[in-house]
Amino acid sequence: MGLLCLILAACAPRSVADGGVYRVATAPIYSNAVFDTRRLEGTWAQVAAFSSDEKKRCRPGDATFGSASGAAAVSYRLCLSGQEITGAGPIAATGPGRFGVGSSDATGEVWWVLWVDEGYRTMAIGTPSGAFGFILNRGGTLPVDRLNAAREVFDFNGYDLEKLDVFGP
Repeated sequence: MGLLCLILAACAPRSVADGGVYRVATAPIYSNAVFDTRRLEGTWAQVAAFSSDEKKRCRPGDATFGSASGAAAVSYRLCLSGQEITGAGPIAATGPGRFGVGSSDATGEVWWVLWVDEGYRTMAIGTPSGAFGFILNRGGTLPVDRLNAAREVFDFNGYDLEKLDVFGP
């Protein structure tokens, strides 16, 4: 019986920083079907992330999208599950509104763009595993209407909004 428990525990979804899973595994999840990676260029500030109550120890990060060797690329430092995570590399579409980060992606998962506003100023990113979710914003302070829209999208996709940590003003 003990061996069976160890095997099952090893198969359970784990977060990027072993902080938990923030969405119901059986809930449907949808990425943005009309997402355009060409509109990502520039630096996006992290304004929120899912974390467990006891792990809110890092400052918000950012992600800079551009190109390297003619291909779309990103470098990032993000606060995920209360831990600072960094990575960089080319991004490759794996489906509509979904992309993987090559070479040194510390998250180990494909990023799903769950929502982006019409002006590509605010973006909600998550994963089917629920290992992480975060909100990126550019162009200043995140307005309440766009924060609420991102929260609604996370909720619709099965995320536990009680675990969403919105960083300072």
